Amino acid sequence: MARYDSPIDYSTKKVLLIESSGNMRSTMVYMLRTMGVQNIKAITINSRVFIEMEEVQYDVILLGHSNSETVSGAQILEEARFRGIIKPTVAWLFMTGDASQEVILQAIDSQPDAVITMPFSVDELKRRLDQILSQKARYRPMQKAMEKEEWEAALLIAERDFKKTDIQHAERVAIFKARALAALNQHHEAVEILDDVYWNKQDREVALTWAEISMEVEQYDVARDLLLDLIQRNPLMISAYDRLAEVYERTGDLEAAVDVLMEATAKAPLGIPRQMKLGHVATRNRRYEIAGSAYQKSIVLGRRSCYRSAEPFLRLANIRRLEMKSLKGRERKAMIEVINQLLTLAQSKFPRDHNLRVQAALLKAEVAKVDENAREAAKWREEAELFNSELEYPLDLERERLNVMGDQVPMLDRAPQQKPVDAMLQATRDPEMSDKVNRQGIKQYLAGKLVHAIKLFTLAVDYDPQNTRALLNLSQLFLEAARDEALNRDERLKMADYYLQQTEAMKLNDEERQRAEVLSDYQAHGVDQMPGGSLETLLR
Repeated sequence: MARYDSPIDYSTKKVLLIESSGNMRSTMVYMLRTMGVQNIKAITINSRVFIEMEEVQYDVILLGHSNSETVSGAQILEEARFRGIIKPTVAWLFMTGDASQEVILQAIDSQPDAVITMPFSVDELKRRLDQILSQKARYRPMQKAMEKEEWEAALLIAERDFKKTDIQHAERVAIFKARALAALNQHHEAVEILDDVYWNKQDREVALTWAEISMEVEQYDVARDLLLDLIQRNPLMISAYDRLAEVYERTGDLEAAVDVLMEATAKAPLGIPRQMKLGHVATRNRRYEIAGSAYQKSIVLGRRSCYRSAEPFLRLANIRRLEMKSLKGRERKAMIEVINQLLTLAQSKFPRDHNLRVQAALLKAEVAKVDENAREAAKWREEAELFNSELEYPLDLERERLNVMGDQVPMLDRAPQQKPVDAMLQATRDPEMSDKVNRQGIKQYLAGKLVHAIKLFTLAVDYDPQNTRALLNLSQLFLEAARDEALNRDERLKMADYYLQQTEAMKLNDEERQRAEVLSDYQAHGVDQMPGGSLETLLR
């Protein structure tokens, strides 16, 4: 067996240094040479930084951060995580001279291997890299098996390479084992492993994993108690706040979910997905002032972020539509003007987002309905239909209408758009990608993340409108939503029927035909007759 406790030979390591300060680059290169590194590429933050990361296999990536830069290191780290460039086999070290809580927590959100504040010594740099690289070498076989979703193999590697006497690895290995067992639907065994090691040191990552697995099997009381204790002992562990808010949201306690997210965003205000989530939940709870503020912050933060999109503009315009209901006369007219300005600004900032024209027209139609202007509502509906007909891949207008009205079908509201501006533009027909995205949706569904599942199933259909499995998955999820919540049940049943009808003219295999018949029977006999819980067997 390989030795993992021997000194790291840095002469064999390939290092990428990303640092915009020339003086700091020179200092870091000197430090790395002192450690024995021979293969170093030092670059500034520029448009080729992601190409460099993706095209060359580095062992170590050192990323410097400065708030004075147009694009900061924290933003590069965020986008690298978003693009999937941060691989478990590469050591990522985030270096910053700004030790403020906001910057540190923003970096931690993107999960580098370590965050180190400048200035630091060669000894400190070597100590941190020694620790990271030793761990990566130790866990690499198990990590690779899990990356390939070879869960049984991962468990065998864990049993073979780590003995019960390996106390120093106990928590980390327990997390690996538990995640593999959960993926194999052996949740009880996963919890037993975590329970066994947790009480030794009450490790926070073990507690978070235990809470997440409990959520997968809808043991929300267990997850809530673990997360509340975790937050009390680690008040800056923002990921615990995110999970706790999700627990409250799933159990219908929207007020508590809003309060938790407000606390999280107060501590870590620079994360756009968290701000968007706060806006979404606050909208559902009719706390429009909080929602509007969250969407406004998302717009400001998104100026140079990979999460930059038209989504917060649409959401903020919808908040103004909801606020408009309580206004009369001149105040209402002034609010309509505010909404129009927001939508115009969004279209000017995202001219390549052709779907936005359709969504903006649909929202304007809903605004006209609130204003009791039937003629104007009809005009904008016609505009939406016209714009939609001009798209290469037309949208489902009813689905888009529900989407822009975030208060109408909150459970099925799409997650904030998370697309880099210069990547992932309009989806093209790609059956292979459609199948891949559909499988990702199934994972999200089995994890209880229905919003993300719907988003992925919808994207799968965008990639391939003939993907019958994705269409059936969407039909099923809308049926489950209609069963579980009486609010907007008719709208959800219509969506379930719509997706099911799409498959009628398609060639189905025996399994798909049987599944379509089951869904059709549920519709015919009423969702109240459906079995409770998730119908996950249909998705397998």
